[in-house]
Amino acid sequence: MSIFDVIAFDADDTLWHNERYYVEAQARFAQLLSQYHKPEWVHERLLDTETRNLQHFGYGVKAFALSMIETAVEFTEGRISGVDIQKVIDLAKEMLSADVQLLEHVAETVSQLVIGNRLMLITKGDLLDQESKILRSGLSEYFQYIEILSQKTRESYQRVLKRYSIVPERFLMIGNSLKSDILPILELGGSAVYIPYETTWLHEVADAPADDQQGYYLLENIAQLPALLEKLEK
Repeated sequence: MSIFDVIAFDADDTLWHNERYYVEAQARFAQLLSQYHKPEWVHERLLDTETRNLQHFGYGVKAFALSMIETAVEFTEGRISGVDIQKVIDLAKEMLSADVQLLEHVAETVSQLVIGNRLMLITKGDLLDQESKILRSGLSEYFQYIEILSQKTRESYQRVLKRYSIVPERFLMIGNSLKSDILPILELGGSAVYIPYETTWLHEVADAPADDQQGYYLLENIAQLPALLEKLEK
């Protein structure tokens, strides 16, 4: 019998690529504004705008697009053309329709772990976008529970656990964000596996727990997860 009642996975940059699309979009956005400011300057101002707008728009491509438009209007002093605004909108549409590319080893690992375990998917962001990616990923059939949150905090996780009558001590979360996937779960007394992605949005950067933190595990990739679970069972 598993020591965990539920094993939960983050979605973006844990199961499939996501941040790389934002990095590419930011580069194209900076190029669009290159006649006004240097790319480094544009990146800094866009991050400031995104951070300021989180309380209004939340997370996801649509929120990102609104922040790009606001940044473009504000820092060109209104001189940006309607044609260029349309380019930003088209860029967002490209991101929304981009192929869902699973990370290496994800498909085989998830299909292996569903045998004998109850799996949950917990992601945050725009509801329509996340639902679309989950469906197109081909992974939805493996998850008994799917939760799409506006924020990932200790309180939001607590509500999810209460909804499904899950004791934190018997809950395991796997994710790529220390701030959103790992630290809140550890605070609740659960267990968490941190699998770093190739790049991290600055808003998600946080200090890692101590190596001897109870319930905290660090893996290089998701293929190592079954072996870790087997070790914990013993």
